[in-house]
Amino acid sequence: MIEIMSESEGNILVVKATEKLTAKDYEEVFIPKINQLLQEYQKVRVVVFLAENFSGWDIGAAWDDARFGIQHRNDFEKMAVVGGSKWVKWSTKISSHFMDGQVATYDTSDLQSAVAWAKDIH
Repeated sequence: MIEIMSESEGNILVVKATEKLTAKDYEEVFIPKINQLLQEYQKVRVVVFLAENFSGWDIGAAWDDARFGIQHRNDFEKMAVVGGSKWVKWSTKISSHFMDGQVATYDTSDLQSAVAWAKDIH
C-alpha cells in the first residue's frame, strides 16, 4: 500500500510504502499524484519511505515503477529511498545513473533527514 504522508508540500511528495505494493497502488495513488505535481511544478522531489513491514512489489507494480521511472527520468530533482533491504539500496544507486536528478538512500530511522534533504533544509 502507498500512503501520502503529511510531510508532502509543494513539489515534494513523501510516501510510505507498506506490505506489498501493487499495480493498483501505482495507478490509483502514486502516478496520479506525481502527474498532478508535474503539471503544477514541472519537476518533483520524492521521498519513498519503505516501512518495516514493506515486502516488495508485485509484478504489475514493478512494471509500473520501471515504466514510469523511464518515462519521467528527467522530471525528478531529487529522490530519496528510506529503508529497505540492501538490494533495494543497491538498485536505487544503479537507477540513479539513469536519472537527471539527485538520488540518495537513508536508513529506516533517518526519514526526517531524507525529508530535510528533499526540502533543502540544512
